[in-house]
Amino acid sequence: MHYFDLMVAPNGARLIKSDHPAVPLSPRELAVCAQDCWQAGANWFHLHVRDQIGRHSLDPDLYRQAIAEIRKLAPDIKIQITTEAAGIFDVSEQVSCLRDLRPRAASISVREIAGDPHRQVEAYEIVGKNGTLVQHILYSTADVSLLLQAFGDGTIPETMRDVIFVLGRYTDGQVSHPQDLDPFLNALSGHNLRWSVCAFGQHEQACLLYAIQSGGNARIGFENNTVSPEGTPYPDNAASVAGLVAAAKAVGFAPAKEQL
Repeated sequence: MHYFDLMVAPNGARLIKSDHPAVPLSPRELAVCAQDCWQAGANWFHLHVRDQIGRHSLDPDLYRQAIAEIRKLAPDIKIQITTEAAGIFDVSEQVSCLRDLRPRAASISVREIAGDPHRQVEAYEIVGKNGTLVQHILYSTADVSLLLQAFGDGTIPETMRDVIFVLGRYTDGQVSHPQDLDPFLNALSGHNLRWSVCAFGQHEQACLLYAIQSGGNARIGFENNTVSPEGTPYPDNAASVAGLVAAAKAVGFAPAKEQL
């Protein structure tokens, strides 16, 4: 059996209850979701928090509240916070979140953080000092080149080699396909990065199976997709996790949680 890390991204910055009634928004809902997804096979939880009106937030206090609730119900799941701007925040606010929260793990969009070179340096100094495990978000092969350039000039420490390839875009009707991964892998040009994949739409599971069979890890969840391979809505995030786990085991792969 081969093992892969399985992260769940249960809500993202955009979905609300009208998109799917099981989108977790409150700290309690996030905690229950984390517990259910851990039991289904996920070993990582990609955390977005919302403010009182349901809007995407980078407020460290809201993060602390959600993390505390998750720790009560799913103490063993690893938590990764996001610094995603989502068209709301600038780089200085992303850096402030990292400085104030000092998370154990965080995702950072290489494209977003590069928008302010001075703050970019500050961001990586902060996460380096705090020992934060950084996963670089790469939306395109141009982002891969941007990351490799930052490694080369020392802007980003070469030890921070975790990345996630995003197959597709946050647009209505987006459907990703397994072959969308190939340009990313070609762009690596032999660079040894530890990579994961997330994908949009009905073929999400097929994309993730292709990724793990190609040597990568997977991120699944309502942030990117709410429907099964047959096109029917999942009842909740745990169902999407369970579906991928079953499909992966059928081809000889299992989530890293089962190594514990």
